[in-house]
Amino acid sequence: MTSFQLVAPFAPAGDQPKAIAALVAGIREGRQHQCLMGVTGSGKTFTMANVIEQVQMPTLVISHNKTLAAQLYSEFREFFPHNAVHYFVSYYDYYQPEAYIPQRDIYIEKDASINSQIDRLRLAATSALVTRRDVIIVASVSSIYGLGSPSDYKDMMVAARVGQILDRDQMLARLIDIQYERNDVAFERGRIRVRGDCVEVWPPYEEFAVRIELWGDEVEQIALIHPITGEVLDRTDQVFIFPATHFVTPEERIARAVKGIREELAEQLEKFREEGKLLEAHRLDARTRYDIEMLLQTGRCPGIENYSRHLTGRKPGEPPDTLYEFFPKEFLLFVDESHVTVPQVRAMYAGDRSRKETLVAHGFRLPSALDNRPLTFEEWESKIHR
Repeated sequence: MTSFQLVAPFAPAGDQPKAIAALVAGIREGRQHQCLMGVTGSGKTFTMANVIEQVQMPTLVISHNKTLAAQLYSEFREFFPHNAVHYFVSYYDYYQPEAYIPQRDIYIEKDASINSQIDRLRLAATSALVTRRDVIIVASVSSIYGLGSPSDYKDMMVAARVGQILDRDQMLARLIDIQYERNDVAFERGRIRVRGDCVEVWPPYEEFAVRIELWGDEVEQIALIHPITGEVLDRTDQVFIFPATHFVTPEERIARAVKGIREELAEQLEKFREEGKLLEAHRLDARTRYDIEMLLQTGRCPGIENYSRHLTGRKPGEPPDTLYEFFPKEFLLFVDESHVTVPQVRAMYAGDRSRKETLVAHGFRLPSALDNRPLTFEEWESKIHR
């Protein structure tokens, strides 16, 4: 197992050695909360880096905005060039959440612009967490929002090794199941290109593509290639390809989810009709039936995240899977600028809940949409190890 190796041209100085020793001692004693205070430029990030090296635990660092997170990410990458340092923030360049204003009868449809580069960095972060322990993730408070199930993410991984008997068509079907798209002309992130017995896959979390060459049903060789030029960068004996998105669901679970959605729809329609809300009942019936048909035919639908409770098999009110579920049981959490970040964590849940309660009350969403949410402050606290 690779260990954390701090690389710096200078050693701790001033009050830093004392702070590092005190923090490390507190962690080893099992103390859950500690506070490091220092003026700007006093070397708090360097102190954190020294603590990580001594404690040797996977680490999550959260900050209250993307700019500060990016600064921390850059600094930690310099301190730990031999370890996996990743960046996990919201991947939206623009985001308008779904909303309804009953006073003016205005429905605002969800609109968003996703930054593909940040999406790549997020996927790289989770793939690193499930494959190694020497990982530092620098994140914003988006880390408390629902992500896919880490068990599904790992179970649906596609593996290939030299000498393995692997049916080409079955491998392609499995890659499509985990949200890869086949396109033999425009080769981009998250796509597959097939040329005879040569299959090329560009994982969205990597800068390189994977070329798997088959001889009949046997994997003859595996190469890491430049996705544009096709130049072979390296050869390997085995490769693991993770899903192209965090939200992947086995086909059999979709059928179970649809059954649950239909049952909930029937209950909510009966409630609306008893209350005389015929418009809301008609609206909810039409929208939900369309989504069900899309799920059955394509495995996805607009706003699929609002059915996450059914798709993951969670109980009503149960917290969603987040980035924290991808970490092992024991990990370090650093909260940067905690006087701003901690109140922001607390505020996220209430704002999201208020908006969705209005959508549910007026027939735009089923009540289960309320469970597509960020963690409450108490739930977030319960996930903190040290």
